[in-house]
Amino acid sequence: MSSYKCYLIPSPIKSILFMKINTLAFAAHPDDAELSCVGTLLVEKRRGQSIGIIDLTQGELGSRGSAEIRAKESTLSSEILGLDIRENLKMEDGFFENNLSNKIKIIEVIRNYQPDIVLANAPRDRHPDHGRGSQLVKEACFLAGLSKIITQDKAGNSQKAWRPKKVFFYMQDFYLEPDFIIDISAVMDIKMKSILSYDTQFSGSNNEPLTYISSDSFLESVKYRNRLIGKKIGVEYGEGFILAESHLGLPNFENIILPEIV
Repeated sequence: MSSYKCYLIPSPIKSILFMKINTLAFAAHPDDAELSCVGTLLVEKRRGQSIGIIDLTQGELGSRGSAEIRAKESTLSSEILGLDIRENLKMEDGFFENNLSNKIKIIEVIRNYQPDIVLANAPRDRHPDHGRGSQLVKEACFLAGLSKIITQDKAGNSQKAWRPKKVFFYMQDFYLEPDFIIDISAVMDIKMKSILSYDTQFSGSNNEPLTYISSDSFLESVKYRNRLIGKKIGVEYGEGFILAESHLGLPNFENIILPEIV
């Protein structure tokens, strides 16, 4: 089989040759993870786990801001979240494909950071990049475990095959019934602060065109969605996830949360 070699394009946050990341979120656009799953990343960080985000595109087709400005906003958000790593693969916003080249880029990331858990975009959503990115990441996570696919790190060293234990899809604009919910009540304020780092996207006070996500009501809907999901398990705020496979194994029942019976 031919050897494939690909190179990651680092973000302004960190470019690390190798670092074990326990939970790694992939996002089609900068701010996708902030809106959908950073509460869970923060919960894991408080448990002493390493966390990171890989953005597939720079969000350059967005009606507001630019790739350069969004990179600065992403840097600020990453600092607020205390991410261990963040990178941007600079795929083509709106037009990236689920193809060999992009799969190899993600395979190299997976092998470089060796995540146990991968979080990916919603399997279907309002923006077509979300569902396409979801499937791309899911397939690449499986392929990353095949040793006959040869990749190299940025120093030219051969990478070992690595397959994450689980891939979970986070929820975005469309409401999809979650398979499980993470209690993010203790970190909701930090999540909202990270979202507000993207001033060009979520502030209606500048001179850019108004969009679906730039109104105050949209930010209110983010909190309302997390509150609605949290209510399902009897907590103030929650983030919901969908299983990429049909089963989830648990070592015990110790940490299962159920809503209180009233």
